[in-house]
Amino acid sequence: MICGATNTSIDIVRGRLLPGTHLLENFQTLIATQNLGRAMFNSFRNAIIITVVALLVCSIAGYGFEIYHDKGKDILMSILLLAMMLPFVAIMIPLFKMFSAWKLVNTWIALALPSISTPFLIMMFRQAARSFPHDIIEASRLEGLSEIKIFFTMFLPIMKSTYGAAMTVTFMNAWNNYLWPTIILQDKNQITMPMLVANLKSGYSVDYGMLMLGVLICTLPTAVIFLCLQKSFANGIAGAVK
Repeated sequence: MICGATNTSIDIVRGRLLPGTHLLENFQTLIATQNLGRAMFNSFRNAIIITVVALLVCSIAGYGFEIYHDKGKDILMSILLLAMMLPFVAIMIPLFKMFSAWKLVNTWIALALPSISTPFLIMMFRQAARSFPHDIIEASRLEGLSEIKIFFTMFLPIMKSTYGAAMTVTFMNAWNNYLWPTIILQDKNQITMPMLVANLKSGYSVDYGMLMLGVLICTLPTAVIFLCLQKSFANGIAGAVK
């Protein structure tokens, strides 16, 4: 992919495997023919919003499922786990009709809402909360600390590895999401990087050098995120499956 980004389409078709000297030329062509800046901005905005809100919502939900002993929570958790078995394509049409009725088509809100609360993240944070000492929570309540303060000052700092793993998974899924944005975002100004890359290979002719460069640019943010958080990702996943 890296070598392909530095070669012309003709070189790639001929099977050239060595790096070329056309990286700048491919980049200039990509900038001139595609709305790269807008796609990068939209993808970063969507991924950051989805990641931040999803971590907050799912961590609170997972914490509540484990700490509080309310009747029916196990049934509700079972329903959430069953929801993981339901493919997203089965609910896309109802979701689109709902957001269309709410006049939210072509907005980042409609793009983000289905990804904010996921059963996988809730289950991950619930498993992590099981290792949190319940005696500390009871002692904190006796000292007069509110539930919100207990969560943000005690639970959240201890679960850094779980947050790192959840952040990696959520950001990568949000960044690489292609199917739902293609359906809900019909405005060219709302284009994302996966949609831009798909546009590069549509039509009767494909500039493979520019396509490889687009794929490379689209891959870099998720690769950087994973490299920076790989230790937290490994520790968080290990803690979530205990």
